[in-house]
Amino acid sequence: MSMIEFHNVEKYYGDFHALHNINLTIEAGETVVLIGPSGSGKSTLIRTVNGLELINSGQLIVDGFDLAHRKTDMNKIRKNVGMVFQHFNLYQNKTVLENIMLAPRIVLKRDEAENKKIAMELLDKVGLADKAANYPAQLSGGQSQRIAIARSLAMRPKCILFDEPTSALDPEMIDDVLNVMKDIARDSSMTMLVVTHEMGFAREVGDRVIFMADGRILEDDSKESFFDGQPTNERARQFLSKIIKH
Repeated sequence: MSMIEFHNVEKYYGDFHALHNINLTIEAGETVVLIGPSGSGKSTLIRTVNGLELINSGQLIVDGFDLAHRKTDMNKIRKNVGMVFQHFNLYQNKTVLENIMLAPRIVLKRDEAENKKIAMELLDKVGLADKAANYPAQLSGGQSQRIAIARSLAMRPKCILFDEPTSALDPEMIDDVLNVMKDIARDSSMTMLVVTHEMGFAREVGDRVIFMADGRILEDDSKESFFDGQPTNERARQFLSKIIKH
């Protein structure tokens, strides 16, 4: 069953053509990794999936809903499609536990006792149960990102979008965040769409690798074919050779 379908999707910012004729299907439960040079359209593509960016033409189906249809309720989409950003976006005036409990309380009307139980289970899952009473300012960047992941999981979404979740972190904090993401990919039927520069993560966890450049999908392949074989696209081969050298 398809979770996300792009059909001839185009996206412009004024005269700038950000996404060119995107055709892409992501099945439920897949972990798909988006890679490519900066400015290639990866973040724009991922942000269209929960309506943070609107497409100009084509069709984008997410969990059975047509995002281009004017009657589509985006709040229904966002209940089932979580997102983890580069810069955490935690509420600074709320504790870690309150950050995680807030959306399920407001959006899902979840029972308070159950909400707290789920939040504490998720804090344990990301290795930060001892930080429940802390405020975001008391956390490291890596800890904040793990809290942001727990917050997204608290809605029990069908799909989570990760927009370069480790790019703002110090190198020693990256592994803790990636390990949480690996656990999610292995332990659940969650659909994951991940924009990342972490090739080790892409090779280990991704079911598929999408390579983008200049707003186009130039390669869509299994991780084995992409990393251990040879990409068919010359631009992708050049990108991969530079990544491997470094």
